[in-house]
Amino acid sequence: MSSARNRLQVVAAIVALAAVAWLLAGRGLVNYDTLYSLVWGRELSEGLSLDLSAPFTPTLHPFGILLGLVLSPFSKTVASGVHGVAATDIVVVLAFLALGAMLWLTYALGALWFGRWAGALAALIMLTRRPLLDFGARAYVDIPYVALVLAAVLVESRRRRAATPVLALLAVAGLIRPEAWAFSGAYIVYLWFSGEHSPRQVAGWLAVAASGPLLWILGDLVLAGSALHSLSDTQENTRALGRATGISGLFTTAPRRLGEILREPVLFGAVGGLGFAIWLLRERVRTPILIGLVALAAFSLLAIAGLPINGRYLLLPAVIGAIFCGAGVFGWRELKSDDKHRQPWAIFGLLTILLLLAFAPAQIDRISNLRYALSRQEQIQSDLRALINRPPGLITASCKPITVPNHRPVPALALWLDLPPEVIFSADDRLVPTGQFIAAATPQVASDYILDPRDLKRSVIGPPRSLELAGGNQSWLVYKRCAASGG
Repeated sequence: MSSARNRLQVVAAIVALAAVAWLLAGRGLVNYDTLYSLVWGRELSEGLSLDLSAPFTPTLHPFGILLGLVLSPFSKTVASGVHGVAATDIVVVLAFLALGAMLWLTYALGALWFGRWAGALAALIMLTRRPLLDFGARAYVDIPYVALVLAAVLVESRRRRAATPVLALLAVAGLIRPEAWAFSGAYIVYLWFSGEHSPRQVAGWLAVAASGPLLWILGDLVLAGSALHSLSDTQENTRALGRATGISGLFTTAPRRLGEILREPVLFGAVGGLGFAIWLLRERVRTPILIGLVALAAFSLLAIAGLPINGRYLLLPAVIGAIFCGAGVFGWRELKSDDKHRQPWAIFGLLTILLLLAFAPAQIDRISNLRYALSRQEQIQSDLRALINRPPGLITASCKPITVPNHRPVPALALWLDLPPEVIFSADDRLVPTGQFIAAATPQVASDYILDPRDLKRSVIGPPRSLELAGGNQSWLVYKRCAASGG
């Protein structure tokens, strides 16, 4: 009974944390990559092959493809206009639950290593980081990846050499991010040197660990015709978008991205917590240090291989940093009551708390800005959807081709119109004098929805003169010149 009660408490805590995260963010939106996964999943469920030749198609994550397949009935409901639960609604709920699980696991590991107060502070720190709330609210798959790795670490921390359950969790994580393969390899090395084992056991471990990369390569081969499609396509997109990468990016961009997540007071507390823990709680500090080092090493290898240095790829090291900050503030409680080192550690903890409180207004402003950005983008996206749903729809699937200012609206329109993404063109790549052109109604709409702040090009192309204005709303204008049989 107690075990069942504990599981219910964990589930309740995860749901509660997900609800708090949703309240802080205000709403959820599905990001570009995940929208593509839903479109691809629907196409595969209909027996169609994927055309991956369109510019800036995202990485073929096996996890995303499987999610799109499972949710394909709800994606078809969206395209047909039938009222019901949409795939995007389900994705948003799952995303916040994954965020809640990640936050609870942050608490659980912090509590296990440095006490409950340290774990609670670490979870609170992560809950109030704007980048994490942003990634969660936009349903990036990096959140469940981090949650799965943390779950594997927790299983191993509670039961040494658990082996198969840990490797199974890492294998699933390896369908989301390839960094998990490094954790699987490091864990097998640890198992090899930490005790007796039979050849059969080692073969089983290797089989589970290899399942992630093998399924990824097989998926690339079947769906794209190239076993290394995900790597080469991501490298090409990184170059085309001018994203930071390589060894130079590791020293210039990566530290800034990590700092953007944690911010100065947390970094201060993390450095002090790490120092005190190495000095006074050496047995407890080994696991989080190893997790952080493997995460950074895997991230560095991908960057050197030409993949982008994105902040969401540093969420796992950020969690470890938040836990060390929790240790910096409350780790002294784990020392014996007569330990002479309690007082200096507690003084450092008090100083860190004061810094956290001093920076709290700035953190509140960042969350407020995030709420505004999500609200604004949701309104713009709803306005785009309204031009399809409003009878008779201004945007129709029958009037082809469809051109948009750049690649950002492509997967959303493909999902809503039940069209393959390759028939929706970006004006950056191809300006077509017939069909439909969907333009941002104002420069502010373009800035808030179409343009990414990191884009090298900060302008959008307008419609060709051959098309006539057919209508629009406060966010979008539709220009048309359809064939006689078109819409």
